[in-house]
Amino acid sequence: MNLKPVYNIAEICAQLGVTEAILSPGSRSAPLTVAFARHKSIRCRTITDERSAAFIGMGIAQKTKRPTVLVCTSGSAAYNYAPAIAEAYFQQIPLLVITADRPSEWIDQLDGQTIRQQNIYGQHVKKSYQLPVDLDNESSEWHTYRTVSEAVNLANQFPFGPVHLNIPFREPFYPAPGEEAEYDTNIKVTNHVKNLADLPHIEWVRILEQWKTFKRILIVGGQSDANEALKPPLSKIIKEQKIPVVGDIISNLHGIDDIIKRADLFLGQDKPGLHESMHPELLVTFGKSTISKNLKLLLRKYQPLEHWHIQPSGYVADTYQSLSKVVPVTPLTFFKKIAERQHQESFDNQKQENFFYIWQIEERKAQRQTNTFFPHENWGEFECIKETIQQLPAGSHLHLANSMAVRYANYVGLENSDVEVFANRGTSGIDGSNSTTVGHCLNSDHLNILITGDLAFFYDRNAFWHNYKIPNLRILLLNNHAGGIFRIINGPSKLPELEEFFETKQQLNAKLLAQEHGFEYLNCDKKTKFKNYLKSFLEDDGIPKIMEIESDSATNTEILKTFKQTYKDLK
Repeated sequence: MNLKPVYNIAEICAQLGVTEAILSPGSRSAPLTVAFARHKSIRCRTITDERSAAFIGMGIAQKTKRPTVLVCTSGSAAYNYAPAIAEAYFQQIPLLVITADRPSEWIDQLDGQTIRQQNIYGQHVKKSYQLPVDLDNESSEWHTYRTVSEAVNLANQFPFGPVHLNIPFREPFYPAPGEEAEYDTNIKVTNHVKNLADLPHIEWVRILEQWKTFKRILIVGGQSDANEALKPPLSKIIKEQKIPVVGDIISNLHGIDDIIKRADLFLGQDKPGLHESMHPELLVTFGKSTISKNLKLLLRKYQPLEHWHIQPSGYVADTYQSLSKVVPVTPLTFFKKIAERQHQESFDNQKQENFFYIWQIEERKAQRQTNTFFPHENWGEFECIKETIQQLPAGSHLHLANSMAVRYANYVGLENSDVEVFANRGTSGIDGSNSTTVGHCLNSDHLNILITGDLAFFYDRNAFWHNYKIPNLRILLLNNHAGGIFRIINGPSKLPELEEFFETKQQLNAKLLAQEHGFEYLNCDKKTKFKNYLKSFLEDDGIPKIMEIESDSATNTEILKTFKQTYKDLK
């Protein structure tokens, strides 16, 4: 087999800015493993479990903002990538997924490790490419090189996302003993110049003229990377134009004064007339998903006259069923223009100001509730999360697993503007939270703190099954020995099958896992222990740590219910 074109796949990736690859062991993928492992410009790591490997690669790409390469062998190995690929697709994280395959004549012939791999990820990749099996002629080499360039560029174009290369290999595919991997450094590579989208002057005039006609404008930020440049224009819009800006914990807007962080709490009450009074005429959105179901219900029921979404390109979801305009620029470009608009006092502006203070009053009430409710007489995981988030070191990264962890954190809110938040809210599954955090640890000197429930944690325990040091990892493990979220969902919480079939009770703890992987382990089942342990847990001393909070699922549910009811009773 002509291996040189395979080696040049790694060379093309390197020339297009790829610096990281996650390789999973396998025979059919051997040429790819050699190609990337021997390339001096690409750092390679090996992760055995492909399901975990893909999430670790996604975490690296999320941190580096450039494509990470994933390489695996043929068969079910490729399918194990699927959950992370779907998550990366909806979170818009760039990945180059390379799967080795059998030649086409052996598909459906009951050959070992052979499945139907072409287009295996369906509509959850930006594109899937099938490379030629025979690379012994100039045309096939040209086609391979052009395709690899196109794939890397596509992963790196907005909206970013995973791209799949499926490559069939014939035997023999191992290099001969002593054979060197040769790379053509002068190989032809296609570069894609990024387009900085903007609008013609006349379009901005129309937008600003239309903006002035609305008396109740609301801005909602979905899940986004932290962007310091976005904070000054949004702060100016809030301060001068009195426009409420809603951003839950995964929006990374918490460093902006007067941001609305706790909408999910105050929109969950049935106060007469409240929802009607929070009904915008113009809704402006940017970013991806939001956590708050109550916000979605409000904006779907009381639909704005117009809904504008700000996004440079790509598919736009109609989350609130009212989308009327897509403005194809970056949020920074858009809000800079809006912030520059001359603000003049008028009767209509007074209506906007009144609308602003309705949101502000409820936000401050919700913040007061969060600050005064704790410490609570009954101790549980909610209070642990509040204390941990309030003491996060500056510059650390906060990772939130799904189910209750991300919801508790969203109620608490984040004040420290130097902390960036990450969560797998693309598909909102419990799988991969450990692994994604590990990916960040491998490419970051920052302290990475994961808050996770027990089911998500134990489901992804292979995240730690590798040979790489992760001294900057901290895991706050909420172990109530059950899936506690099902106690707060009206449907399953009232069913006799709750404990056996929904909560999925389990008796595991993390002590032995911590010993296996060399983590410091702190077991915490009472408030006094937690206060003593927290400082040590958050200390950046080069030792990975797990602090396991063991608590009762029913007690945690009652604390949360009391928290919500106490808020409703506030005057």
